[in-house]
Amino acid sequence: MELVVTAADTAQTLGTGDVPVLSTPRIVELCEQAAVRALAGECGEGQTSVGFRVEVTHVAPVAIGSKVVAAATLERTEGKRLVFNVNVTDRCGLVAAGRVTRVLVDTAQFLDKAR
Repeated sequence: MELVVTAADTAQTLGTGDVPVLSTPRIVELCEQAAVRALAGECGEGQTSVGFRVEVTHVAPVAIGSKVVAAATLERTEGKRLVFNVNVTDRCGLVAAGRVTRVLVDTAQFLDKAR
């Protein structure tokens, strides 16, 4: 997943800080999107994956106008759990890294459980 950072992506705009740099919640979203994209076409008929756990360390600030790239690589499977290594980089190097865990579910059954 690629993103050119805009004011809408900043901690200041999202209310998670008072600086105009790429926010941690937006980084988490990019990591989740990269994991979903990595699974594209791999789920069985009537299946999808849902978020279960996110562990991300945000190590560098990124200014508005900079481009970041999020990547996800399947590390292992634990039954229906899929654990991805994720990282976000910019032209200077590492911005964030961690793990995203998603779970394979039957879409209809999952939606039936929604409150």
